[in-house]
Order: sequence, then C-alpha cells, then structure tokens
Amino acid sequence: MKRLAKHFTISMAALALFSAASCGKSDEKSEGPAERSGARMGRAIDQAVEKARPAVERAGKTLKETGERVKEEVSETVDRIKESAKSAAEKIPDDKK
Repeated sequence: MKRLAKHFTISMAALALFSAASCGKSDEKSEGPAERSGARMGRAIDQAVEKARPAVERAGKTLKETGERVKEEVSETVDRIKESAKSAAEKIPDDKK
C-alpha cells in the first residue's frame, strides 16, 4: 500500500511538473483569431498610409504656398489701409484734430 501511495505521489508530482512546464507554450507558438485579424488590419493601415502619402504631401505643399500668398496679400492690404488713414488724417484741418 505504501508503495502504491509513493508511486501515486510521484506520478502526480511528475504530472504537475509537466503541466507547469507546458503551460503557456501553446500561447506563444500559435496566434489566435484576434492576433491574425490585428495583423491584417495593421497591414491594411500601412498600405492605406503609403497610398495617401503623396496626396498629403501635395496638400501640405499647396497649403504652404497658399499661406505665403495670403500673408503677402494681407501685408499689402494693411499697408494700403495705413496709407489711406494717413492721407485721410492729412486732409482733416488742424483745428478739428
């Protein structure tokens, strides 16, 4: 009887040891459906970004050029307003200033 109990204990210890050793190995080797789907989505996003890159670069260049033109036009308009205000101030008689 003692011998049977000893074998049973050794068997259970070996089973626990092998179970603990194999625990997590299957998770590391195989991907689940969520991981595969995530990888596919990641590739699709990367492809979309690469396709959109030239259009985004063109849009950025256009925005920069437009901003420079607007800055010049605003500067010219401000200068014209200042000149108009100055000439209008010169036309006002000194006694009304």
